[in-house]
Amino acid sequence: MSSLLILLILIVFVPAALILLFLSFIVRPNPVKIPIKGRHVFITGGSSGIGLAVAMLSAREGARISILARSLSKLQEARDLIRLHTGVEVAIFSCDVRDYAGVREAVEAAGPIDVLICSHGVFVPEEVETQSVEDIKFMVDVNLMGTFHLIKAALPGMKRGGLPRSISILSSQAGQAGFYGYTAYSASKFALRGLAEALQQEVINNDIHVSLVFPPDTDTPGFQIEKKIRPSISNKLSGDIVPLNADDVAKMTLKGIKAGRFIVHCNFEGLMLAVATTGMAPQRSFFMAFCEVLFIGLLRIVSLCYLRVWYGIIQKHGPVNSCFILP
Repeated sequence: MSSLLILLILIVFVPAALILLFLSFIVRPNPVKIPIKGRHVFITGGSSGIGLAVAMLSAREGARISILARSLSKLQEARDLIRLHTGVEVAIFSCDVRDYAGVREAVEAAGPIDVLICSHGVFVPEEVETQSVEDIKFMVDVNLMGTFHLIKAALPGMKRGGLPRSISILSSQAGQAGFYGYTAYSASKFALRGLAEALQQEVINNDIHVSLVFPPDTDTPGFQIEKKIRPSISNKLSGDIVPLNADDVAKMTLKGIKAGRFIVHCNFEGLMLAVATTGMAPQRSFFMAFCEVLFIGLLRIVSLCYLRVWYGIIQKHGPVNSCFILP
């Protein structure tokens, strides 16, 4: 073995091995596997989009499915579709997640939940200066308070013991990085991060494991409407990004839930965002912790490059003349 190779091992591989060994002792919570087959999976926003795709996939894996949404007719259509493709009977509950009494009644009627997936969400795009207070409150009430309502209603039954259980919350990549025209929406989705981090500490001793899913733009009926009504600058910032298929997001979501991962990303850009914004997030994988330690500085540089491009577009196409000049 050449002296150069020995030197390389001493400089690179030995420190990396020591860091990995150290991380294997300190990462928490411990790894866990959450079974889906034969479990009761309760999904909000389950009548369309990602929620419906997760319900379909869970049914195929042998879960007992309950879905909740506002529209009874859409719920009935979703129930029939899942039955047609999987042969699984689905319990449906028509309720507005802003109504805590209604949510609690639906959860009690559904029975104890093993896997709670909060997939509901609304988006009204507009600059905050012109957006109505009613629209802002609508997003916060549905996206944030609605999630609180589901968790509070489900927790007593989920604490009964048995196999590991899961609470999964669908945020958004707009809940990791602010985006023009998404001020109120981002606020409601960023808040879910704090909810999830604190909740995991509160329920870990009950063998309940929290997953926070960050879908990117996803090809759903809601996204098609979103593109048409959001500010033109938002579309310029998005560029030619191709949205993911709802089925692909559902696969990543369910995979993350079964592995008990706290942060669940859905594509490579999501992985970079997850590492760049990892902060105080729980981490079960010492290998992923190693990647976070190794790449977080580099990804800060990447994020600054993105921000330079974004602010350049905003300066050029914004509604008012900018008071700053980019060299």
